[in-house]
Amino acid sequence: MNNTAIHKILIIDNEPFIVEELCEFFCEHGHSCVGAGSSQEAFERFHGDPAISIVLTDLYMPGINGIQLVQTLHEQAGGHRSFEAILFTGQSDKQDVIQAMRTGFADYYQKPLHLADLLAGVERLASRLDKRNREQHLGNLSQRLQNLTSSLEELCLDIHKFQQLPAQAPEAHMLARQPADSLANKLSRRQFEVLQLISRGMTNYQIACALGIRENTVKLYVSQILRITNMHNRTQLALALSPSQPYL
Repeated sequence: MNNTAIHKILIIDNEPFIVEELCEFFCEHGHSCVGAGSSQEAFERFHGDPAISIVLTDLYMPGINGIQLVQTLHEQAGGHRSFEAILFTGQSDKQDVIQAMRTGFADYYQKPLHLADLLAGVERLASRLDKRNREQHLGNLSQRLQNLTSSLEELCLDIHKFQQLPAQAPEAHMLARQPADSLANKLSRRQFEVLQLISRGMTNYQIACALGIRENTVKLYVSQILRITNMHNRTQLALALSPSQPYL
């Protein structure tokens, strides 16, 4: 077995002994497995267990066939859940194979199954899933880094703007003299929470993480607070309401 992560396998066949044999085989090789004897049971197993990431299904079963089953799973997942699928069948119909590939199957195997080949196929899919998950994770990290960079650039720009203001900005002086209770009366609860975090020198990104909201929403709150308090920018707010001020 290679060094890919363990991926849970859903095995679907209306022949119970095939499901039992395959589950036992894959468990012996370090994979977690769950079986289903019908399409309906497969739907229940798949949606009830988010750990399932590889689906092995027979083609011909009572009710909907294996191709229709996986097609429906893809439609229900709607791009929010990644999984790979393998089809196995006792009949070799070229049109079925073509349809399976178009539906999203990664591979197919002819019955009687050669278990070593099937294991190698499953582990190739596990490697593919690992790579996809790493790329997605790196993409998320990259997006967060871009957001943080944007916040830092915005902060630097605000600092530059503030440095161009008169040393004794009258708005800052007036705002610094207002007690926290007075500001709380002017602002909504959420606006005041954002204002308090600004006074601690937090960036929009940090505020978004602290409050569990989107960074664009934080920017909207900052704009509202600036308008209500007649301040020029968020850096001016942070300096005027720094912890060194006696009222906050």
